[in-house]
Amino acid sequence: MGGMTAMHAAPAENPDRIESADGGLWASISRILKLLARPELAKWRPVMAVAVLLTLGAALLEVVSPLVMGHAINQVAATTGGGFAVAALWLTYGLALRFAAGALPQLRDWLFAPVSQDAQRVASVDAFGHALGLSLNFHQTRRTGALNRIIERGAGAIDYLIRFLAFNIGPTLVRLVLASIALGLAYDYRLSLIAIATIAVYVVCTVIITEWRVRQRRRMNEADTHFRGTAVDILTNAETVKAFAAETRETARFDTAMSQYNVHYVDTMRSMYILNGVQALVMNVGLLAVMALSAWNFLEGRMQIGDLTGVMLMMLSLYAPLNILGMVWREIKQGTVDLEKLHGLIAMVPEVQDAPDARELARPEGRVTFDDVAFSHEGRAVGVQNISFEVPAGRKIAFVGTSGAGKSTLLKLLFRFYDTGAGRVLIDGQDVRTVTQASLRASLGLVPQDVVLFNDTIRANIAYARPGASDDELRDAARRAQLLTFIESLPDGWNTRVGERGLKLSGGEKQRVGIARVVLADPAILVLDEATSALDSATEAAVQEALNEASAGRTTLMVAHRLSTVIAADEILVLEAGRIIERGNHAALLAKAGKYADMWQRQARSTEAALAPG
Repeated sequence: MGGMTAMHAAPAENPDRIESADGGLWASISRILKLLARPELAKWRPVMAVAVLLTLGAALLEVVSPLVMGHAINQVAATTGGGFAVAALWLTYGLALRFAAGALPQLRDWLFAPVSQDAQRVASVDAFGHALGLSLNFHQTRRTGALNRIIERGAGAIDYLIRFLAFNIGPTLVRLVLASIALGLAYDYRLSLIAIATIAVYVVCTVIITEWRVRQRRRMNEADTHFRGTAVDILTNAETVKAFAAETRETARFDTAMSQYNVHYVDTMRSMYILNGVQALVMNVGLLAVMALSAWNFLEGRMQIGDLTGVMLMMLSLYAPLNILGMVWREIKQGTVDLEKLHGLIAMVPEVQDAPDARELARPEGRVTFDDVAFSHEGRAVGVQNISFEVPAGRKIAFVGTSGAGKSTLLKLLFRFYDTGAGRVLIDGQDVRTVTQASLRASLGLVPQDVVLFNDTIRANIAYARPGASDDELRDAARRAQLLTFIESLPDGWNTRVGERGLKLSGGEKQRVGIARVVLADPAILVLDEATSALDSATEAAVQEALNEASAGRTTLMVAHRLSTVIAADEILVLEAGRIIERGNHAALLAKAGKYADMWQRQARSTEAALAPG
């Protein structure tokens, strides 16, 4: 048990299996500039220009206001009699400039907030839509919680990088240049040198320590992704957990994942305290040197008392943004990592894509042909081989065989969730690789073994096939799926919510909602993937009646576990190890006394044993 816990708990080096788009900080800046230049954000360009001007204005006022305050204090010190009014005016002027220097960034952030949110929305929608467009194999090999965190953190990184680069690092550099010039011209060039040297040492120490912290933060984020992915995985499968009485085991797995995250979080926080201590030391040593030189100049008569105040205020205004430089640099680096991961997701190419000249599959009759098809899943030696058959429009074919024989794989190839390794899949003589995936899947209707529903109303789940359907069309689909009476018996009727993954409905009710959805879609080809195998006999009979209604007049391909459901099929293909070993209708296959006949007898004996008294 301990070994299993360790196996679950240890996050892989790249658990989401999404590579980062390499490029670093400058590549991230380039991506953000391209994002802000998108047509969708064109309406915000005047606001962006005003935000830049406000930022530069605030940087200028941060440098000018200490000079004015220092001059005002000199005026106060020299004031006698009526000169106090002039000194008070200078003090008021200096305080007004300080207020403006602090207020302009607030106004800028107020203006820029919707721009940042809109940029995040555009990037998130791009990534979300691209992820949905990736092939089925992508989604089957990655955890939903981890994928969602990549999109969430990548979008958040856009806000970090815009605010910190454009509104913190940039203005700080401008302020440093202006302050150095002002200190040298107004007071003493040596003050400029001390200020520059202090800030240089401060920045170097901050960057070195923060680089160390970034590595710790990356490990913490990996643990965070694993921890949150584990939580989503457990909660999503709550029914299975309860079925196996595994609450204690899964709670322990959650505890292990969170404990690992906590260890990395503590390391990250402790490194922050080290950074803060080093920054405070460098800052105060620099401030001591500046004030000592200013005091010396005052004693020598080269500076006035107000000048000392002006120097201190200017140094404090320089130090204010530097106080958060470590956090800013860390967020910039982490933002770069998160943005690269987001662009790594966007750069992924779907394994199954529409051909450049793909055409619409318009008004299909429903004739399905598999022409010498072969395919094998990743990591499996055997898939399907040399599969050939044809289903005329309106006819029914069934696939039977043991688990892993390749039955469901054939259906996935028909939907083009995967591309064949060899051979062709055709509908009405058209290779499915030459038509658009959207038009192909619009001609197909799937009822799987476990119909998964959205956490919404029954109406919304049935209408998912055709959102614009009328009430009469919805009622007709529900009636044909043997579901209308059930819906009308519910207190909330069509507005009844089905719960997460449809957990508030029974298996048979969920299946009939899936059938109603397919009936509403009115596809040319109906695909049934063991649609009744998980149901009890009584429920199966009701659902089978609904399936017979839905399949009337349509080409139907069905995978079946219970052979009683395929008796009426026009042709039955018996698969084993990915090959067709027998084919024919029910009577012909029984007469052959082969694999199908053996399976039929085994199921008949099982049914008799189940019905036997005592």
